[in-house]
Amino acid sequence: MKLLYVAAIIFIFNVPFGYWRANVKKFSLMWALSIHVPVPFVIALRFLSGIGFAFITYPILITAFFFGQFAGGKLYYIMKIRNGFITSSCLPCDVLKNIFSINRK
Repeated sequence: MKLLYVAAIIFIFNVPFGYWRANVKKFSLMWALSIHVPVPFVIALRFLSGIGFAFITYPILITAFFFGQFAGGKLYYIMKIRNGFITSSCLPCDVLKNIFSINRK
């Protein structure tokens, strides 16, 4: 059960990084950073939660990491392309900006 909680936290933590990744040029430095910056957090979370590094944890946590990145990219697409919201690379800033502003592109 603890493993599923950690996977959920990793998923939620990666959504803003996937949003950031969707807004930068593919294979650029910022793109690589948006993928690799959350990794130390995942490692720290493994230690703090006590789940360790057993083989069974890898597929579950890597899947949560991947789907968090994917969901953030889709969220960027939905906000910018489909709804025409004002977007940048910062998900929390964009959400607040679009909640309190009626301006659209």
